[in-house]
Amino acid sequence: MNECSFNICGGKLMRHIRQAAVLGSGVMGAAIAGHLANVGIHCTLLDMVPPALTDEEEKRGKTLQDRDVRNRLARLGVERLLRETPSPLYVKRAVDRITVGNLEDDLERLSEVDWIVEAVVEKLSVKQQLLEKVEAVWRPGTIVSSNTSGLSVHEMTAERSPEFRRHFMGTHFFNPPRYMKLLEVIPTEDTDPELVRKMRAFAERVLGKGVVIAKDTPNFIANRIGVYGLLVSFREMVRQEMFPDAVDDITGPAMGRPKSATFRTLDLVGLDTFVHVADNVRDRVSDPWEKDAFTVPPVLRRMVDRGWLGEKSGQGFYRKVKNKSGSTILRLNLDTMDYEPRKKVKAASLEAAKRAKTLPDQLKTLLFAEDAAGRFAWNVTKKVLLYSAAKIPEIADRVPDIDRAMKWGFNWKLGPFEMWDAMGVARTVQRMKDEGETVPKWVEEMLDSGRDTFYSRVEEGPTVFTPAAKVEKVEEDPRSISLERLKEEGKFMKGNRGASLIDLGDDVVCLEFHSPKNAIATDIISMMHTAVKEVTDHYRGLVVGNQGRDFCVGANLMMILMEAQDDNWAEIEWMIRQFQDATMALKRCPRPVVAAPFGFTLGGGAEVCFPADRVQAAAETYMGLVETGVGLIPGGGGTKEMLVRLTDGLDLKNAIALQGAAGQAFERIAMARVSTSAEDARELGYLRPQDRITMNRDHVLYDAKRVVLELDEAGYRPPPPQKIPVTGETGYNVLKFGAYDRLKSGQISEHDFKIADKLAYVLAGGAVSEGTLVTEQYLLDLEREAFLSLCGEPKSQARMQHMLTKNKPLRN
Repeated sequence: MNECSFNICGGKLMRHIRQAAVLGSGVMGAAIAGHLANVGIHCTLLDMVPPALTDEEEKRGKTLQDRDVRNRLARLGVERLLRETPSPLYVKRAVDRITVGNLEDDLERLSEVDWIVEAVVEKLSVKQQLLEKVEAVWRPGTIVSSNTSGLSVHEMTAERSPEFRRHFMGTHFFNPPRYMKLLEVIPTEDTDPELVRKMRAFAERVLGKGVVIAKDTPNFIANRIGVYGLLVSFREMVRQEMFPDAVDDITGPAMGRPKSATFRTLDLVGLDTFVHVADNVRDRVSDPWEKDAFTVPPVLRRMVDRGWLGEKSGQGFYRKVKNKSGSTILRLNLDTMDYEPRKKVKAASLEAAKRAKTLPDQLKTLLFAEDAAGRFAWNVTKKVLLYSAAKIPEIADRVPDIDRAMKWGFNWKLGPFEMWDAMGVARTVQRMKDEGETVPKWVEEMLDSGRDTFYSRVEEGPTVFTPAAKVEKVEEDPRSISLERLKEEGKFMKGNRGASLIDLGDDVVCLEFHSPKNAIATDIISMMHTAVKEVTDHYRGLVVGNQGRDFCVGANLMMILMEAQDDNWAEIEWMIRQFQDATMALKRCPRPVVAAPFGFTLGGGAEVCFPADRVQAAAETYMGLVETGVGLIPGGGGTKEMLVRLTDGLDLKNAIALQGAAGQAFERIAMARVSTSAEDARELGYLRPQDRITMNRDHVLYDAKRVVLELDEAGYRPPPPQKIPVTGETGYNVLKFGAYDRLKSGQISEHDFKIADKLAYVLAGGAVSEGTLVTEQYLLDLEREAFLSLCGEPKSQARMQHMLTKNKPLRN
């Protein structure tokens, strides 16, 4: 990734955040440093000088004065980044941007950086003492922030100078910093408002974060509401005599929440961390009711005392045990404190919710049901909604800040007020009052005014009802293009069940996939052809993108398997030919085409991106050609395109270089290598040097559209047809023998070898001489033949069936 520079104003001085320092190399500190390194910011990571030598250091004759000993804690933090899974780093070499040191020898380095992030232990006195030392070497204008999960930000700098306080704020990263979108920015009364605005923009654009401005209150926004909701869920579980797994069945996807739901989330967070956060609120609030609400039940403290902390200790509300068939996850019985087999909840409301077509319908189906699951969901939800409303304006002034905090920090699909709107505010408020609940006055005022939703869309744009301003416009990021909103505004052009064309404005069209999992079938292929024709005739360019959970998981495997089992080879051959023609149409389109992938971009999803003139990928893009996992090879041009990009620019007379390129393509495809990030995709050759990366997924379509306009303004011309050098029969034998060695050593199966043989033949260009130049269509024909041949293999069909039923590859 290119070096990062973002212009940010601190008072009268202008700074470019190129250098940062993180103080504290624990789990959060090291991970924050890692993410800064991810985006190209050079980072100094400092920690305490160890008080004693380790046994290993003593054996090596080290002393406490040796530099590597004094830097040990920070060095171990960096080493941990390289070991952790999932990785905090986009690519391993990102750690080269991190320099380690210690807080005694290297404090002077802080005068050289543009941003200082304090991330030491969550104790106010420790943070205060460290910030006193920081100010002694602080360069005026440098931003200083504390990564605290809930301590008082203004108390940290109460004794610091006015100028230092003006440049100080809280920046609460959610864990893990690379993957969690939420960043709560907490200014104090002394913080420069302009600096907060600039810092927000920097975090959104460069760090890829969703930023909410929180007030300096205990645990800020997301943890305040999230922890309250978890405690409510626990008490309701006890009241209804339920078990953790039953609660998780109810409070997961059925309610628009992650699969980890309630107690699996607690296990992931760590019960010790949860108890600490809850205690922090209880100790710092004055309302007796709220103190009681945040009082941790004794059984949770007993679990912490026993060391049952969740995943990090091997057991919490769940425990995984190994057995002959693999492993089994057991649930905790809180009455006996023993672990026992889980039981699936059987409730009519849950089954009905699964059949609902939209999340609002799903919520109404579940929460208004009269069975046990419905009652549990309602009793928990109403408490969270009422608490969220009661905390405005204490923890945040605006409804959207609370909704965004819960969506970005806890991965809810809808925030509390969006959920309230979806359920029906008037209906739910009446039910709450009938059940004796106290509804915040401002919510009743909204209903009395004739408005029955918190959010509303009018011609001038979206509005929201808030206690202070009553009705105000929703602050929208112009870089966040919403395809759903564009459709509502009449920008839909044409479409079918699998894909649509949407006018992005400025004569740029978006080809949106919206089939289940965005899997490619004939409807999407048809719309790809339509998109090229429409753009060629009337528009400046095309963006291929969508806003689903993932960009595209590949071809519709079920359809291919069904046709293969029916021996309908003509249908499969036609579909693959159509897909190949569609990807080539994208490549030959006389207007610029930019693909905007994100998330899983697998198989056919990658094949759609490869022919684009440019790829504007989200930083979290997991791209790869994974067809060998289901017994096939890429058939939509992926095999050909990998060879094209890896041989591009090579000396045609250099047989060794050509064989090396073919070998790299063979390894990537045969091993079904999937990138761990967009930057890793570049290293694997899935992205080219001219392709770009967007840190904030919400901005991908905006950035892709800008690239289309840049190419058009530069006088775009499509790339001419090209011929590709192949290694021929000689190269085929080299690749085949390499696979044969792996077969004989037991690394691959007989069927793996058969797939590898087909792949090697295509990449080598078939039965031709070494150095022959072949056309792209020639390679596409070889691809299609190999794909069809493998579709007919019983073991390939078994792999496809296994993937569809088990969602994991079969080795046969």
